[in-house]
Amino acid sequence: MKTIFKMMLGICTLVASLQVAAAADIAIKINKRYLNLPVAQTQTRGNMKFVINGKQERTFKIRLAKGEAEYWVYCDVTALRGKTITISYDGDEAGLKKIYQNDEIEGQKTMYKELNRPQFHFTAKRGWINDPNGLIFYEGEYHLFFQHNPYEKEWENMSWGHAVSKDMIHWEELPTALSPDNLGTMYSGSTVIDYDNTAGFNKGKNLAMVATYTVASDDKQVQCVAYSLDKGRTWTKYDGNPIIDSKEKWNSVDTRDPRVFWYKPGKHWVMILNERDGHSIYNSSNLKEWSFQTHTTGFWECPDLFELFVDGDSSKTKWVMLGASNTYMTGNFDGRKFTPESGKHYFVTGSIYAAQTFTNIPEADGRRIQIGWGKIGHAGMPFNGMMLLPTELTLKTTRDGIRLFSEPIKESNQLFESVGEWKNLTAKDANEKLKKYNTNDGIRVKTKLKLSHATSAGLNLFGQRMLDYDMNYNLINGVFYAPEDMTSMEISADIYVDRTSIEVFIDSGAYSYSMERKSDSKNMEGLHFWGNNIEVKELQVYSVKSIW
Repeated sequence: MKTIFKMMLGICTLVASLQVAAAADIAIKINKRYLNLPVAQTQTRGNMKFVINGKQERTFKIRLAKGEAEYWVYCDVTALRGKTITISYDGDEAGLKKIYQNDEIEGQKTMYKELNRPQFHFTAKRGWINDPNGLIFYEGEYHLFFQHNPYEKEWENMSWGHAVSKDMIHWEELPTALSPDNLGTMYSGSTVIDYDNTAGFNKGKNLAMVATYTVASDDKQVQCVAYSLDKGRTWTKYDGNPIIDSKEKWNSVDTRDPRVFWYKPGKHWVMILNERDGHSIYNSSNLKEWSFQTHTTGFWECPDLFELFVDGDSSKTKWVMLGASNTYMTGNFDGRKFTPESGKHYFVTGSIYAAQTFTNIPEADGRRIQIGWGKIGHAGMPFNGMMLLPTELTLKTTRDGIRLFSEPIKESNQLFESVGEWKNLTAKDANEKLKKYNTNDGIRVKTKLKLSHATSAGLNLFGQRMLDYDMNYNLINGVFYAPEDMTSMEISADIYVDRTSIEVFIDSGAYSYSMERKSDSKNMEGLHFWGNNIEVKELQVYSVKSIW
């Protein structure tokens, strides 16, 4: 009897557990644009699954709030309108009851007005962002794809977020472009327009925007292809994926971040791919079949390779190879092999990482424009990370050789209005004039300093040293920098201050850096020049407009 009782008890327990599991599923017929989901960072992650007619539509990890939500995230389910979704969750199911659909995102009315929302840098509506991906210009639109976790403000569920712009300053965020699949999660990559239909994806007059990207699983990273026939709004993944699986060749999981471009002299596609200890070059005629060519050691992640005029002279060019840390080499490229002549150098440091340049910029424009990920958080916000200001890259001849310069694009000028301009001030006089511009919001300050008795000097904002120039050791905020005139006592800085970040461009972009804004709450002196007997030769202050 005791045995039978135990068996009956076990069956009852199993039935009860199945009932609990069933209770953790909810069914929602979609008739609105968004599903809103509550999140709490203190909650353990669980796996959530959407199923439609017995087929998995998506799966992702989420910290579903069982009590009060810390913040809300959303799924754009416009494409699923009229269908019934069964949502299951293997964590605490209490939060399932809080999920609801609406034509507005939870918090829509205060979006872009939040206390710590950057006002002239791109941030996602919700969730985590990192590396910019697939930067491309096509038919009047600049496309910014980016590494994205739509379901939390920490890294996970790597997908391709998507935003478009007419000017690279004002952005409209669109639904997620590429989501994880059975091969893995979506890592970084690039996009091109296949004008000659080399891949065969074009359909009539609809040219394919082709994305080449990394798919990552626990033990492997492979390269894949997807294409869009509607300007990046919807995507079809190539059924022959993966197109490159090079783990065995390199005995390394680290094979990622393909950067693809058309090499006009050779009439073929080039892929530069980070593999193990550097960047590999692959060639292809059709974007599907690739052959390894050469390898350049000394770089890590997010490669880029492009040609630039030197000093604006179209008869004199050099190729630039970059890595994620923005170290670079200059040299020559023949379509198969990059031959470095100088490097590695750096032109930008700080919070920037994994910057990428736009493809398909019209020849009449001719600029090489870069956007980098700003590794900067935003206290108390339902989003994390940001994109730094778009900058134009140029090569200039310096006393040390040909070097890369970076300055904000001309389109950014529309955001700033001059509110004060002076010349030849003492630090005391300059600080007096700056008092009326002390702010916890955004501001731009351009200045040129001349040091005298001081071996170091600079400009603070509420105690934070935005500019700290040590002429004795040739350091700017702790990083080596020597001006073009090695005996010069002058330095110029163009400083962009947003709510959570600071970007500084030195001597017309010869060097730049970015940082998180961390003002000392006890320091009330605001904008403040420091240094012994310094002269503020030039000072301009600009108010800032919001891009939102």
